Amino acid sequence: MADSKMLAALIGPTMLVAGVMVLLNLGLMHDIVAELAREPLLVVVVGFITFVPGLAIVLVHNHWKGGWPVIVTVVGWLCLIAGLARILFPAQIAQLAENVILVPGLLPEAAVVLLALGGFLSFKAFGRK
Repeated sequence: MADSKMLAALIGPTMLVAGVMVLLNLGLMHDIVAELAREPLLVVVVGFITFVPGLAIVLVHNHWKGGWPVIVTVVGWLCLIAGLARILFPAQIAQLAENVILVPGLLPEAAVVLLALGGFLSFKAFGRK
């Protein structure tokens, strides 16, 4: 459980900040993603930045039983897979991101999910036992 709380203390606030960033910059998000799509090297760098923590989480916390800590494991696997996809298929991922960003309402909804999940994990990490 200590590993779960420690990882939740890293993941939760990070998700909260990411959700707030998206909401505060909704008007810029298309430009940000478009710029990223023009630079495949950035997609690869982001891939490694995503892959490494995902791999670390999976190596130390591959728990599939026992309530909320499973969320930490799922986040680790999602980071690992998303990072690997960006590393192996940067052009395709960039194009996919450009297409997805155009879906109406998707960014605010994704930001709310990040806020909710980040808040939950932060509560589990920092809240009373």
